[in-house]
Amino acid sequence: MSEIIRTAFDQPQRAMGGDLVDWEGWYWPNHFGDPGAEHHAVRTDVGVWDASPLRKWLFHGPDALRAADRVFTNDMAGLEIGQVRYAPFCDENGKMVGDGTAFRVADDQCIVVTALDSDLGHFTSVLDGMDLEIDPMTQRSPQLGINGPRSRELLQGLTSADVSSLRYFRFWPERVEVGGVPCWVSRTGYSGELGYELFCSPEGAEQLWEAIVGAGARPYGLAAVETIRIESGLIFIGYDYFQHETSPYDVGLDKLIRLDKADFCGKAALEGEGASPPNRFVTLVVDGPVPEYGAAVTRGSERVGTVTSPCDSPTLGKVIGLAVLRADLAREGEGVEVAVEDGTAPATVAPLPIYDPEKVRPRARA
Repeated sequence: MSEIIRTAFDQPQRAMGGDLVDWEGWYWPNHFGDPGAEHHAVRTDVGVWDASPLRKWLFHGPDALRAADRVFTNDMAGLEIGQVRYAPFCDENGKMVGDGTAFRVADDQCIVVTALDSDLGHFTSVLDGMDLEIDPMTQRSPQLGINGPRSRELLQGLTSADVSSLRYFRFWPERVEVGGVPCWVSRTGYSGELGYELFCSPEGAEQLWEAIVGAGARPYGLAAVETIRIESGLIFIGYDYFQHETSPYDVGLDKLIRLDKADFCGKAALEGEGASPPNRFVTLVVDGPVPEYGAAVTRGSERVGTVTSPCDSPTLGKVIGLAVLRADLAREGEGVEVAVEDGTAPATVAPLPIYDPEKVRPRARA
């Protein structure tokens, strides 16, 4: 059995009482003693979390951008240098293999960030015959997420670069110093709040951590990430979608499926489904205890959907869950039942996301 990999931020996190857990062969922070307080820090102030285990791949060569475009359903060939786009990527049957982001660094380079080591095998099969190399760079690219309404203010206090000039889903392709550490800085995140992602070298990681925490960011882990993402309608592999089983239409990624662009893996299958997807992705508000992941959603005696990710929402003070629901029932205010404990509880379809439905907060201007 392979040894579990520790990130470059492992030691300072353990020194702060971080509870580290294994997921896909890496130690991730789970919490720092109070997941509820960590959640609220991100919603009302600023938090920092170690996202280093996300897999990073450098596509480089003449076909680098065209390769990203063939992998992902979104338009990656049209990326400008310094621009980021998010999308799913699918198998030939139009079922999701994963999801991730592509950062265009140069004319012949982009960095792709995904969840699993196995994604490399998928990329290789899809890109056979294209003129590029794919260089795994996860271990040499420690990654921090800084999220919350005060994230811009905190970051600006640690760099001479003009943070307010960095637009949503843009990054600086040249490194800038943050707390004295050279970093790639991107205005992206996984929280539904104003946020940034920082990528540094392993040698500078502990100094960067100390600078950000010293400036007032509260460390948080996967327990808070989970409640934050559910409130914000953000999907996660193995919970909201399953490899080679789930259509991207099932989890509300319609706008990221560009059927008008050049061919991509799964395009033919998705063209057939796109006109009338059978399922929709919604938030349910549950009048009862927190259901289990994968709990059945019913109408009468008929199963009409699945709760993919439930939680007791710290922000809203109510039980909610992301759910894949039959399309004809996916209307706000529609009533269904959700399996809980030994029975069912009534649930109501709510906006997706239920927190900041217009997504004003992550796009916040200076």
